[in-house]
Amino acid sequence: MPGIKKPQSKPRRPFFSSGPCVKRPGWRPDALEGALVGRSHRSADGRERLKLAVDRTRDILNLPPGYEVAIVPGSDTGAFELAMWNLLGECGADVLAWDVFGRNWLRDVIGELKLPDVRAFEGNPGYLPDLSVVDFSRDVLFTWNGTTTGVKVPDGNWIPDDRAGLVFCDATSALFAEDIDIGKIDVLTYSWQKALGGEGAHGMLILSPRALDRLVSYRPAWPIPKLFRLTNHDGILWDVFQGVTINTPSMLCVEDYLDALAWAEGLGGIAGTIARSKASSSLLYEWIDRTPWVAPLAADPRTRSHTSVAMRFAEPALAEASEDVRLDVMRDMVRLLEDEAAAFDIAAYRGMPPGLRVWCGATVDADDIAALLPWLDWAYAKVRAGALSA
Repeated sequence: MPGIKKPQSKPRRPFFSSGPCVKRPGWRPDALEGALVGRSHRSADGRERLKLAVDRTRDILNLPPGYEVAIVPGSDTGAFELAMWNLLGECGADVLAWDVFGRNWLRDVIGELKLPDVRAFEGNPGYLPDLSVVDFSRDVLFTWNGTTTGVKVPDGNWIPDDRAGLVFCDATSALFAEDIDIGKIDVLTYSWQKALGGEGAHGMLILSPRALDRLVSYRPAWPIPKLFRLTNHDGILWDVFQGVTINTPSMLCVEDYLDALAWAEGLGGIAGTIARSKASSSLLYEWIDRTPWVAPLAADPRTRSHTSVAMRFAEPALAEASEDVRLDVMRDMVRLLEDEAAAFDIAAYRGMPPGLRVWCGATVDADDIAALLPWLDWAYAKVRAGALSA
């Protein structure tokens, strides 16, 4: 390892952030030249573009009949919070948490909404909680892919079709990259900034007919902020599901999302985006398997993410060192790779075991993952010698 030579070629696009993620291949700012800047989103033209974003989303995701789509404020966080504030409270809730964002939802359900009947199922970093103990007569909340841990549910087979409660799924780092049976989900949320490399601040909310029925029949005990409101005294605000947004969206971001959807359609739709993610993540996991100094954070191969590939340091000498030493190695590696413009934003998420996290979503080119791998070996070799001799 000390004799590793500095690689000569670099990733063409060394952007491996887990959000906001790299733009689609070939993206240039002139892709947005048709954006309705300086125009009202309430104008006929503005409403048409927003409605087009909703309709293309429905088509590319092949949503089951009766599912409705809305563009909402606050990225995925806003979408998931909006759903919780409007729909929770009719029955008990089972909340699954094995990453930072799953624990955010758990904290909100208990500490902010103060639901009286909550069961929490938590997993340590790298592990899922026991899915077999979930009670689907209750509402169930989970993240399909834990962005911060790289741990996903293996499939949707654990979710019954005849469930009585609603299933809430934060799918922001899974959609367009994992095989998701949306018919198993009643509330699905994601953001433009993840698998399609869009811009931040806008979230997507998808509701099943069962979730829409609850909007009609149930009113929570707490007041709903205007920014989250999906109903009024007459019932559901159906305009929200026709592209009439609750607050003012960025029409530049809308145009960028439409551009990303068109790119995905050109790949053959969601099957094409999933294939790209699997190709990139397979290269990375194959390298991890043959590399002794690193290991996947996800313990079970069936639960390893195709997007946010999280790694921990595995070389015994480093694994047995203090956390401060491991953090120093991580930070020095990341700084070195950024200085070389070989990789940006690949540190493990704060609070996770020190290591690396590399995004392999659909907008990443597999060739860039292949070009990254020798740089990781080089950077580790260069940094570890000084860290372990100190």
